Amino acid sequence: MCGIVGFVNNGGRAAGREVLEAMNRAIIHRGPDEDGYYLHRNAALAMRRLSIIDLASGKQPIHNADRTKWIVFNGEIYNYRELREGLEARGHTFYTRSDTEAIIHLFDEYGEACLDHLRGMFAFAIWDETERSLFVARDRVGKKPLLYSHQPNGDLIFGSEFQAVLAHPSVTREVDHGAIDSYLSYICVPAPETAFKQIRKLEPGHWLKWKDGRVETRRYWLPDFSKKVKITEAEAIDETTRLLRESTRLRMISEVPLGAFLSGGVDSSIVVALMAQESSSPVKTFSIGFEEQDFSELRYARRVAEHVGAEYNEFIVRPDAVEVLPTLVEHYGEPFADSSALPTYYVSRETRRHVTVALNGDGGDESFAGYERYMAMEVAELYRRIPRPLRRLAIEWPINMLPSSELRKTRVRDVQRFLISANEGRGERYFRWMSAFKPAAKPALYTAAFAAEVAGHRASDVLDRWFARAGGLGMLDATLLTDQMTYLPNDLLPKVDIASMANALEARSPFLDHKVIEFAAGLPEGLKMNRFRPKYLLKKVAARLVPPEVVYRRKMGFGVPIGKWFRGEMSGFVSDILLSRASLGRGLFEPAEIRRYVEQHIRGEFDHATQLWTLLMLELWYRRFIDQK
Repeated sequence: MCGIVGFVNNGGRAAGREVLEAMNRAIIHRGPDEDGYYLHRNAALAMRRLSIIDLASGKQPIHNADRTKWIVFNGEIYNYRELREGLEARGHTFYTRSDTEAIIHLFDEYGEACLDHLRGMFAFAIWDETERSLFVARDRVGKKPLLYSHQPNGDLIFGSEFQAVLAHPSVTREVDHGAIDSYLSYICVPAPETAFKQIRKLEPGHWLKWKDGRVETRRYWLPDFSKKVKITEAEAIDETTRLLRESTRLRMISEVPLGAFLSGGVDSSIVVALMAQESSSPVKTFSIGFEEQDFSELRYARRVAEHVGAEYNEFIVRPDAVEVLPTLVEHYGEPFADSSALPTYYVSRETRRHVTVALNGDGGDESFAGYERYMAMEVAELYRRIPRPLRRLAIEWPINMLPSSELRKTRVRDVQRFLISANEGRGERYFRWMSAFKPAAKPALYTAAFAAEVAGHRASDVLDRWFARAGGLGMLDATLLTDQMTYLPNDLLPKVDIASMANALEARSPFLDHKVIEFAAGLPEGLKMNRFRPKYLLKKVAARLVPPEVVYRRKMGFGVPIGKWFRGEMSGFVSDILLSRASLGRGLFEPAEIRRYVEQHIRGEFDHATQLWTLLMLELWYRRFIDQK
């Protein structure tokens, strides 16, 4: 596990070590153990290493047998031992015991198709001295990040994080306002966009090849939901358990201390239970919660740890967490407003004091239908079959007359919001549900100048493309595919990677094993969500492993009580930042509208917590990355 950087100069200009070292220093937090450099004519590669496997001889960059290809690698390949045995049988000779060397020998043997053989999380770059080409690849689901800048003169610059790419003097900080428009909808910038015009994300499941100043990218993996397996419920429970056990066991391979994040939800509880069955000593678990009980799942996490005999450690996040916001802004490198990044950072920091590797439950919801919004999408399809006049008269009017609160999450409010979108097509409906600033709110928020700048940009295209590509799939599978290709790699995975690696902690996710994802994609929809019961099959699996009170309860998610904080201890901070001269003078948003959001929330008239956090993180990003050059 580490971070990687590098660049290739078009036209044969010699690569400079000073620039390469500056880029590598920017990601020292990702790999504090050692660094490594390769410079050859116009090519430059470097890495920072967090030693996990082959502590003694895994130093990068690593070369192939005839030293014509060199690799820098970030991630873990869990099947590298089997790959190595197969390659040695074909005549390959190794000089380390590392998973990195297995990749470059695979590339020698299979070229671009080497990716089909890898089981793990990765981002790597291989320079071929003979062809004078650079091959860059990212894992199937996007666990490991990879950013690049293809310059007008043909140069290519890449790195694991924004700080590294921006350390190259050729990369400008010009803001991509279309990306900002997307951010205000999704609370993150969806790939391949970034907040910088000159930087792009290599999308998950893609490779990139640079040669003679030209860049080609191509997708090499996509889960197939169209081919359904014939399987009984009992068989599906057994096979899901087997695959998750295998995936968890593979991710327990480590030469350094290892533990697990335990939220108290179904997914992380399954992982910890399986770890406990595979381990000869108590599993170290780490949980985080809040003083506000509506947002805390610690009692469930504690119950799971007791049940499986794990070592339990917990940490409470308090409103003074504002101290860490500059750190989060620095590491994410572009606007990122998933507020759960805050507790993720804290639990990573606390966990790193005890272990170097932590397993988690990320990815279970997106493969096994864990979100209530999946149920809402199915219900909306049935609802749309009712004649429109009847819907309005017999359902919408009576429900909208019921009293509800804009300050508390209630079932009445949920149903009222559901009805607003239920009459729309699936892409528009899902976009509305996934948006922080709803489409109808943006015209009043944007200044005339900013609105004109983004007039041709459609943030909803990100979701529309995947719903269209889903074609004839059922509603559930279409939504799962869309989330796996958008919400998972754009929000959840960067959140965990950046927060954990900022603390030099490696996070591993058994549910994100591509064999688990492919198996789940092939399951009938009715096993994943049965009669509007989300995560039906996975709860059956969990019921064999953890207490029933953990399994059969309403999903809480990793929420943060920012609404309360913004009306209390953090109200002054939010006002000082968002109502400052710098913020109101950026020309993006109407000052009166910003004041309305702030004042209504503080007075307790409306809950604008999500919108205020989104605006806050954007303003802090502008101050750090645009104002301070």
